[in-house]
Amino acid sequence: MTEPSAMTEPSAMTDEELHELAAKQVALGEMRGAPAPDPVNVPMIRHWLDAMGDTNPAYLDQGVAPPAMAQVWTMQGLRARGRERSPVDDLLNALDANGYTGVVATNCEQTYHRYARVGERLTAATRLSGLTGPKRTALGVGFFATWNVTWYDEGDKPVAEMLFRVLKFRPPEKKTLPPYPLQPAINQDTAYFWEGVNRGELRIQSCADCGELRHPPGPLCPHCRSANRSHVVASGEGTLFSYVVHHHPPVPGRETPFVVGVVELPEGVRIVGNVVDCPPEEVGIGMALRVTYQPMDDKLILPMWMPREP
Repeated sequence: MTEPSAMTEPSAMTDEELHELAAKQVALGEMRGAPAPDPVNVPMIRHWLDAMGDTNPAYLDQGVAPPAMAQVWTMQGLRARGRERSPVDDLLNALDANGYTGVVATNCEQTYHRYARVGERLTAATRLSGLTGPKRTALGVGFFATWNVTWYDEGDKPVAEMLFRVLKFRPPEKKTLPPYPLQPAINQDTAYFWEGVNRGELRIQSCADCGELRHPPGPLCPHCRSANRSHVVASGEGTLFSYVVHHHPPVPGRETPFVVGVVELPEGVRIVGNVVDCPPEEVGIGMALRVTYQPMDDKLILPMWMPREP
């Protein structure tokens, strides 16, 4: 295999310089790797057929591999050492260095010249076809890189080809939410509830002695006066028992109007929470609800309620 020029640590480049690098890599043409470490073999074909649910007996009967397996024979393992380089590597590294760290495959087109036969050892050759961009996409601004791989047999005849195209995009910066001004009071009686919310669980306090459920939580069981406490995880469904639509006064961190409801749970307790994802005029007593968890800032998550059916 012809080695590309040794690449130094990639640094920031202009769009024009990225295209110049791409043109340089395209000019290298097709670069061959080493022959596949293993020949086309029956066990791997059998595993592939099982994984794909392909029951066609012709492959094993005739000693040939499914054409779509072409990439399998030369694909390196996760812990492969001394990884072979191709004309694509320097370009992808440069895109990473310029912040285009997101990647998604957009095209994969394969052409089959013939079946690979059991016992053959294939060799893959790669050439960079081009780079387009920057383009604005739904994922972010990025570049489309395209390359071609051809698998040759031991007689230097092509067995299969693949065109592969990826979008290397710049992920949007993670936005941090400002601190929510209304923070709940968390103490030894309520800590279990908020721990559950952070795990996506709606926890209801229960008496560890008589099993009575209670909400809001408290230090003593109102039924047997026991101080031994536990909790259960509610189903997350409920029915709107009553509600108010808040218009005024303004509430820090909230836009009015918003709905505050009392939700009756099938477990036998009621809980207060906002009703969301529903216009206030469509909210009604008796509507079926399910819990949803909404981040209010980078640390606080609040359980809210939304219609069970859209």
